[in-house]
Amino acid sequence: MTTVLVTNESRAKEYIDEVFSQLKQKNSHQPEFLQAAEEILFSLAPVFAQHPEYIEHNILARIVEPDRIVSFRVAWQDDNNQVQVNRGYRVQFNNVIGPYKGGLRYHPTVNESIMKFLAFEQIFKNALTGQPIGGGKGGSDFNPKGKSDAEIMRFCQAFMTELYRHIGPDVDVPAGDIGVGAREVGFLWGQYKRIRGSYEAGVLTGKKPGYGGSLGRKEATGYGLIYFVAEMLREKNESFLNKTVVVSGSGNVAIYAIEKAQAYGAKVVACSDSAGYIYDSEGIDLAVVKEIKELKGDRIKTYLNYRPNAEYHEGCTGIWNIPCDIALPCATQNEINGDAARTLIANGTKFVAEGANMPSDLEAINEYLANDIYFGPGKAANAGGVAVSALEMAQNSGRNYWSFNKVDEKLQDIMKDIYTESKEAAEKYGTPGNLVVGSNIAGFVKVANGMVAEGVY
Repeated sequence: MTTVLVTNESRAKEYIDEVFSQLKQKNSHQPEFLQAAEEILFSLAPVFAQHPEYIEHNILARIVEPDRIVSFRVAWQDDNNQVQVNRGYRVQFNNVIGPYKGGLRYHPTVNESIMKFLAFEQIFKNALTGQPIGGGKGGSDFNPKGKSDAEIMRFCQAFMTELYRHIGPDVDVPAGDIGVGAREVGFLWGQYKRIRGSYEAGVLTGKKPGYGGSLGRKEATGYGLIYFVAEMLREKNESFLNKTVVVSGSGNVAIYAIEKAQAYGAKVVACSDSAGYIYDSEGIDLAVVKEIKELKGDRIKTYLNYRPNAEYHEGCTGIWNIPCDIALPCATQNEINGDAARTLIANGTKFVAEGANMPSDLEAINEYLANDIYFGPGKAANAGGVAVSALEMAQNSGRNYWSFNKVDEKLQDIMKDIYTESKEAAEKYGTPGNLVVGSNIAGFVKVANGMVAEGVY
């Protein structure tokens, strides 16, 4: 029996090496996608050792290739009547569990590699929620900063004029992401209705409550992150009470992570934006952050106008020099590298959980795991947003409108289940306490089983 197991483990590693080698050859110009693929693929060896049927069906080679990638021109007119041109994307990666589901991102850094990385992660994140949703992602290199409402409206209308051909309530359901909030979703939704001539509310999520949207969606990713971390803390017989917390970012995820962490008794001392970070030793005044970011759309440095005893530092990466018990990166991908991770470790941080998508690079993750930091990876810890998006889809399908408390209770249950499934999968496959491996395996197995059941296509 031991010889068979060793043989299976050897074959599993060979298979993963072979698939990843081919993937690198095909996608050598896409570092973000390769980083996401590497993080997942090499954690799956125990699964293939115990389930050689996945190798027989060549599941790994199939799952790393998107079903399709749509790339299109978006031409729109600015307020000076000049025609501007951007590129739009939709990556429909895997729909074994349900319709493609994932946000739209408007940011100048958007390219095919980033879209594929986000869509690939979304497959497993969505599977972890237990909701019937597949993995997709989209967006554009359009930069909404500095644009008027009219310009953003015209861009969204031009974007949807192409995108509508590829989406539908039972086909592909986009949502918001960086640069795409309820305002943008409203513009996209209006254009979709005009083109289709019908009211298909389930085609987009992140709509405003009262207009097909769900209560609790704005808070969902940040709240969900804290619900997940609460389970991590409970595992170690601890809680948020009197813990010092550092949160990067100051958008929706960061704001509502701060709000819920404070409600649980934590002292959040720092947050940031792309220009710099603030440190308030007395604890972040969230009302001020909300006024700056949600009402005025200003830079975080203006926090000092309200709280002159706080500190502002140029450059956002230095935020990880602040000693804390819990670090919650909620800004963007690869914001914590190996050096930053080693600083967190040296300063006594014990818990790290990701509110953003892939904010820790592979070196940072390896440092966490090697130094007894309990780490919650993004595909598990930040799944609250897409979970409530799926609940919005359910409300749209049933012509229902749930209370905030009902949505929030369902969100809490989903995040607890994600933690439990990730923890149990890690234990089952020989890596207890490793939530990276656990969440990867728990999500992968659900999708792989569906692919085996469907046969080859």
